[in-house]
Amino acid sequence: MTMDAREFEPIGPEARLEPYVPPQKLRERGWRQMKKNRLALWGMAIVAVMTVLAVVGPWLSPYTYDAQNFTMANAWPSREHWFGTDALGRDLFVRVLYGARISLSIGLVASLINVCIGVLYGGVAGLVGGRTERIMMHIVDVLYSIPMLLYVILLMVVFRPGLLNIYLALGISYWLNMARIVRGQILSLKQQDYVLAARSCGASTWQILRRHMIPNCVGPIIVTLTLSIPDAIFTEAFLSFIGLGVSAPMASWGVLASEGINSMRSFPFQLFFPAAALSLTMLGFMFLGDGLRDALDPQNQKEGSR
Repeated sequence: MTMDAREFEPIGPEARLEPYVPPQKLRERGWRQMKKNRLALWGMAIVAVMTVLAVVGPWLSPYTYDAQNFTMANAWPSREHWFGTDALGRDLFVRVLYGARISLSIGLVASLINVCIGVLYGGVAGLVGGRTERIMMHIVDVLYSIPMLLYVILLMVVFRPGLLNIYLALGISYWLNMARIVRGQILSLKQQDYVLAARSCGASTWQILRRHMIPNCVGPIIVTLTLSIPDAIFTEAFLSFIGLGVSAPMASWGVLASEGINSMRSFPFQLFFPAAALSLTMLGFMFLGDGLRDALDPQNQKEGSR
């Protein structure tokens, strides 16, 4: 195929080229996008405040989560007991804060499992392909077909009921959805030219996955990760509510809701405060996740760097 010189127009000395603007750092562009989203800022504030209260709050109170005082049983909220007391006279404010510790630890474990296992497993399966991918995804399908509730019941037969069962159940099954999503993203990205160029330059599979593929999957990973944290928190609350998770006297939000629902008509505050803390924390993570999704979206970063 020959080229005709008449198809090209030379650039004269009066032509001006736009200067090259180097891309800003990822966190600077992301923070600029985050500041435009008020709900994301509210979500960040809710998560930060709940984290600080969970860590520091119980130490600043003269009460403990398991101290019983039958003379103050079912006391309504007051200056001494901000959230009132339960049927055994235990301070409900401190117990709600201890429940925040358990819930946030569940969210932390779920996020670590998703990042460490789900992202790597799905990335390797999608990038390697072939028979290896089919075997790896068949394993995911088998584990995904078993409900988490069954995992917890089986673990209770072997171990004592408690928080350890929730951690083990999350470790077995919580990374499966992340692995599927990352694998789908890798399958669509590995056909791009930059992957072929990286292979031509002698990059290994691990280097391609770490430096080229996973950074381009940040958006779906952040969305899935953010949705998994409140889902894990709610799962723990549900399992504790039906007696398969954290057991009394530990102050989980599910345990507090289970205790408060029995006296909901006479003392509704015993159910309201743990349910409000659970709902507020889940909303905070959801708002924060939506803001991170918009901030880390490549199209928004490209427009913000102009």
